[in-house]
Amino acid sequence: MKEAMRERELFEETPVLSAIMKLALPTVIGQIIGVIYNMADTFFIGRTGSEAMVTAVTICMPAFMFLTAISNLFGVGGSSVIARALGQGRPERARLASAFAMWGCLCVSVIYSLAALVLRHPFLDALGGRDPGVHQLASGYLFVTVVICGIGTTMSNLLAHLVRSEGRSLEASVGIALGGLCNIALDPLFMFVILTPGHEVLGAGIATGLSNLIAMVYFILVIRAGRGKMVIGFTPSGAMLQDGIPSAVLSIGLPACLMTLFENISYAVLDNLMSAYGILLQAGIGVAKKVNMLAHCMVRGMAQGVLPLIGYNYASGDHRRMRKVVLTSTTISVLLAAACMLLSLAFSRPLISLFIQNGTDSVDYGARFLRILCIGGPFSACAYAFISFFQATGNGLRSFILAILRKGLLDIPLMFILNSAYPIFGIVWATPITDMVCCAIAILLFMHFLRHGTNLHRTHRPQPVYDD
Repeated sequence: MKEAMRERELFEETPVLSAIMKLALPTVIGQIIGVIYNMADTFFIGRTGSEAMVTAVTICMPAFMFLTAISNLFGVGGSSVIARALGQGRPERARLASAFAMWGCLCVSVIYSLAALVLRHPFLDALGGRDPGVHQLASGYLFVTVVICGIGTTMSNLLAHLVRSEGRSLEASVGIALGGLCNIALDPLFMFVILTPGHEVLGAGIATGLSNLIAMVYFILVIRAGRGKMVIGFTPSGAMLQDGIPSAVLSIGLPACLMTLFENISYAVLDNLMSAYGILLQAGIGVAKKVNMLAHCMVRGMAQGVLPLIGYNYASGDHRRMRKVVLTSTTISVLLAAACMLLSLAFSRPLISLFIQNGTDSVDYGARFLRILCIGGPFSACAYAFISFFQATGNGLRSFILAILRKGLLDIPLMFILNSAYPIFGIVWATPITDMVCCAIAILLFMHFLRHGTNLHRTHRPQPVYDD
């Protein structure tokens, strides 16, 4: 009961900026560490001086990140339903939603891992791994990270979402950070000590897979230790398939899943188009994308951190507080992305040189690619903040529209069009142009929702009922 009252105070009474910092700051830090560990593979593999190895890890990113799409399908949807259920004083519905999310994520993860096992060779060819040397290296990396350890990745991300939905942002962020730190520590151990030279890519895959399994175990222990204090429950029952729980979770989770899925498809198309210009350019764009992920990870951390706060206040009827949370967190996100943009513009070559030791062409092209990509950062931050808002408030259609516009419907056709008009660099320019267009549409949809949203001006707040 005391735990529930503390959570209620955080969601309802703590000053908005303080509540945002308490919920989002740990998430942002966790996301930064997550990106650093994502970069760790590329960093250590870059020590080998092999563009083929750098490219092998790069082309596997969409296949690996599809695991994130699966966890977002159930994690973002589940956390939105849980936060709104708590705002309505319905902890049992929150408990059932968490159980559905966990079992649904587990089943889909198993199916994807098996599909990756059977189809990994044509899959890698489609991702741009047609070069025989790159293909062989990428096949081992994909086998370990997706086929063997894919469940660890999806379940650790899912559990982070669910734990965060109760306002336990610190515990969630510690789990994400733990996985990242383990990966950074295990990478050199497997790449340069345990395995023989030539197997650095496989060693990186093993380190990544093990670190995600460690993070999954951490979350399981946190939830077991919080039994009786947390609403999260994993006992399967027929009730978790009733009361509209599956449709509520999936309708919100699907846009988040599709956004990640289309993002991966977009990256795969980019890699495929760039492969026509050689491995050196593939390595350059791969590193540029990873460096540019820093801004996106901070924005994503901010959005994920405040999602429970937005969903709770929307469901409880305190829409004035909800609007203040949205505008404050969006402003912070845009400022963070702008700072990253300035750093990337000023230090593009040194940043790329951290990951590519040899090959001046790769560094030169990577630096130019990074300067183009980073321009879209502030616009993407604004769009992502409003996508997260619509997810938090249960507006699946608006978040779906923005998700497929941001990645898929606009940028992929633009890549082909601009590549014909402006070879090589036109492919990269498609990303910031799409970010600008999506940002403008997101602002219009948000303003329309504020003016015409259902029950937006309701001020009555139902009295929550908590279990003892």
